[in-house]
Formats: sequence, C-alpha cells, structure tokens
Amino acid sequence: MRLGARRVKLRPMFQDAQAEAAVFLANESFYRAFSDGDYQAMSKLWAQHVPVACFHPTAPALIGREAVLQSFRQILRGAPTFALRCEAAVVTLVNDTAILTCYEGAGDEPAHLAATNVFVVEDGNWRMVHHHAGPLSRPLRRSAPPIVH
Repeated sequence: MRLGARRVKLRPMFQDAQAEAAVFLANESFYRAFSDGDYQAMSKLWAQHVPVACFHPTAPALIGREAVLQSFRQILRGAPTFALRCEAAVVTLVNDTAILTCYEGAGDEPAHLAATNVFVVEDGNWRMVHHHAGPLSRPLRRSAPPIVH
C-alpha cells in the first residue's frame, strides 16, 4: 500500500440501494422539519457524537452542534411561511458517509439555492453533520411534472 493511500470499503449493491433510500428519507426529514417549523425533529436529525457544521445562505460558518441548533431554533421560531423543497437530489455514498447535493426552492418559486447535505451513520441511523446552502447565479426553472398515460 502506498503511503497516504486510503482504502474504500465496498458493499454489495443492494446494501448501497438500501443506504441510498435511507439517506433520501433523512434528507426529506430535514426539509419537512424546516417547512413545518419543527425544531424537535430538526434537532433529532443532527448528529450528536460527530462534529457538525452549517453554512446558511450569505451567513458565516456555524461550527458545533450547539451553534447549528441555536441557528435553527431562531429560524424555526415561527413556522416558515413557505415550504422549502429539495430538487434534483443526488446521493454519493462513501463507507458510512453520504453526500447529497440538490437545489433548494421556496414555495412555487424556481430553485434559487444550491445545497450540500452530508450524513453519517450514528447509532444505526443517518444523521446530518453538514448543511451548506448558497445562492445560484440565477434561479432554475421548475420542470413540468411528467405526463403519465
């Protein structure tokens, strides 16, 4: 083994599919908690034993669980007047870490933020350790829903 090389643990494909589905559910929980103004659900989603960080749009970095959750307590103090949605989510799995990239939009408006959400397995559940959302250079148009015949 070369100095500095890292080994990546390989899993059977069905385990990756199960893990990916669980990450999508954890990610949905994040956006549901935000949209519902549910601080308790938001708090449960963030890791307790792994360092966490968050970059809200146009704000400085928040490092540590206490700082991150304090920011969400303030944001969710009054339930948001819009639903925050995640579009075009893609999950990349590396061992017990998942990196999810997506676009965020509010209500029926075009997506105006790019986001990265990072999850790790903690106590058997996917928990958020990082959220970073920042403005796009221009909003993305919403695609029309598929027509089903």
